[in-house]
Amino acid sequence: MKKSDLLLGFFMGIIACLIGTLVFLLIKMPKLVSVEGFYTIREQGIMGKLITLGAVINLLLFFILLKKNKDLMARGVVLATIVLAIVTLFM
Repeated sequence: MKKSDLLLGFFMGIIACLIGTLVFLLIKMPKLVSVEGFYTIREQGIMGKLITLGAVINLLLFFILLKKNKDLMARGVVLATIVLAIVTLFM
């Protein structure tokens, strides 16, 4: 049991969420992909919703890791998703 696999899966989940959020922003709201856009998103209170939409990519990553028998990495992705859910509750 390698703890580094769990940690790697956690970081993969966080990075996948960031990429998913960025892709969603680039497709749906390209003018908000800037520093001013970040402040606009915070003011409108939709930051949590964007993070949640970005976390959908974690589902795909989870099943890919399970298919490759990387169970600890898949657990790390689930842990990252849980942490992101808690963070969005407080946003």
